[in-house]
Amino acid sequence: MPKLSISFILSLIAAIIFLQTLYFKFTAHPDSVFIFTQLGMEPYGRIGIGVAELITAVLLIVPLTRPFGAVIGLGVISGALFFHLTKLGINVNDDGGKLFGLALATFVCCLGVVFLERKKLPILNKL
Repeated sequence: MPKLSISFILSLIAAIIFLQTLYFKFTAHPDSVFIFTQLGMEPYGRIGIGVAELITAVLLIVPLTRPFGAVIGLGVISGALFFHLTKLGINVNDDGGKLFGLALATFVCCLGVVFLERKKLPILNKL
């Protein structure tokens, strides 16, 4: 399978996960409000992260901007992983670690896209 096909699949998975979480953030779903309250970021952090995730998903879907979306996605999802490992825990609100698993999957997908399309990124194009 060509690198661009793998990159497309990875970026699509990451974009779908980012887009799926927007419903919870933008509708102030109780689980999302709970998480951001625990972090001391409710409501502005919830909405701000939602906007960042929406922009990231769009960038991941557009082929020309895919590697840039992946870099931003790594930043956004690294924050989520950090808070899971420091403040929230892996099992949040009795979800059995589902949110943590999705964050990990998103991180791996974005990292894969960055690696596969590194020549399109100005700072990594020599690697």
